[in-house]
Amino acid sequence: MTLERAVAAVQRADAPPEELIVIDQPTGLGPAAARNRGSHRARGDILVFVDADVEVHEDSLTRIRSAFDRDPNLAAVFGSYDDDPDVDGVISDFRNLLHHHVHQQNAGYATTFWAGLGAIRRDVFLEAGGFDEERFTCSSIEDIELGSRLHAGGSKLLLDPRIQGKHLKDWTLASMTKTDLIYRGVPWLRLVLERRSRPTALNLGWRHRVSSGASLLLLVGLMRRSSRLVVAMSAFLVALDWPFYKLLFRRRGLRLVAAAIPLHVIHRLTAVAAVPLALAGHVLAKRRARQRS
Repeated sequence: MTLERAVAAVQRADAPPEELIVIDQPTGLGPAAARNRGSHRARGDILVFVDADVEVHEDSLTRIRSAFDRDPNLAAVFGSYDDDPDVDGVISDFRNLLHHHVHQQNAGYATTFWAGLGAIRRDVFLEAGGFDEERFTCSSIEDIELGSRLHAGGSKLLLDPRIQGKHLKDWTLASMTKTDLIYRGVPWLRLVLERRSRPTALNLGWRHRVSSGASLLLLVGLMRRSSRLVVAMSAFLVALDWPFYKLLFRRRGLRLVAAAIPLHVIHRLTAVAAVPLALAGHVLAKRRARQRS
């Protein structure tokens, strides 16, 4: 169990919290509902959310306090996984370090939120209605949706990548693909379509879009057995994401870099596959809404 490690890390952190609320999710209670329950029980001014598989660094809570002390107008702040994943294995290393890299590259004011290790002023959270537990009954983009809602309402959100925690999750290829497609890609794009926004944050930035297109061309090259196209797109993808591959080499060596190139292509192609699914879901939802009206 990772929960014990997550709780112990919070307890031994510098300047530990005034209260620690652990919500043991019963069957049928999703993370959004669980976090809402804990928030209503809390008495402090700042709500700090930590996933059950995240081991916070000792200075994380101090950094969160400092962020709110420095800026009384700050509504929320969130951090990043660290660059030393706990679980050994190529896929877990790739997926956790990818998350770390994306957050490290997007420091500053944000249009989204991350509940893996993030904090919100309690009055702002309650006024916004908390996480949308009716829409998100399982782990999905409930934190992204909340951040988008807060940003649209004029709240100031900050990504401070110095606030870090160690991810304890063991990823497999199946769980990575399912999460990226079903639980993140499709609902995130549907949210974009519903709100008619033009997001550029985190995984929806221009670099991600360009590399997704290049990954699709790489797949076309493989299907057509065009070695020239395959080599060209492979070289382009490595050059485009060179900072990420340097991180992988520094942390785990050449073996992970070699494995990460096809894994990264799969990750990007999953994002491409999410587009038609999200469009179809959006059209069907609008049609049902018209029929009910």
